Amino acid sequence: MVKSYNKLANSDQGGTHPMKMSCSIFGVLPLATIKAMEVGVDGIIVSNHGAPQLDYTPATICVLEESVHTVKGKVPVLFDGGVRRGTDVFQALALGAQAVLVGRPVVYGLAAKGEYGVKRVIEMLKDELELTMTLSGCPVVKDISRSHIKTEQERLHSMLYQDLNSFK
Repeated sequence: MVKSYNKLANSDQGGTHPMKMSCSIFGVLPLATIKAMEVGVDGIIVSNHGAPQLDYTPATICVLEESVHTVKGKVPVLFDGGVRRGTDVFQALALGAQAVLVGRPVVYGLAAKGEYGVKRVIEMLKDELELTMTLSGCPVVKDISRSHIKTEQERLHSMLYQDLNSFK
């Protein structure tokens, strides 16, 4: 965890000049977001690192919105975790992420078809995102909003509410 700072660096002319370093913290879940904000990070990357050791760690999409609310727009929030389709990108943007990071699909594309595979994976994600945006009535990315999606928790709440009302 590092925050922005000015550092004196040697220039080619033998003098020194301030150099601004910027750093975003990676692998943040909501509780750590508060601490990261306290130390002054320039950005948050919401991720559970694939949860390799902790199989009970929540999915990043489930904690993204809470992290976005925690930072209150002070720093950008990026999303990393489980992005496999353009609809995943759409959902992360709707929950407040300013950007979405893609890892495994790109690596799989590289392993399967080299440079062409990487390009194809990115094209597929882009095409799927554009289709989802079109079907959702969003001509540009800025039009994607929270009102376009319903989370799993909201779906369960709706089903429970409907079940309870059926007993009346």
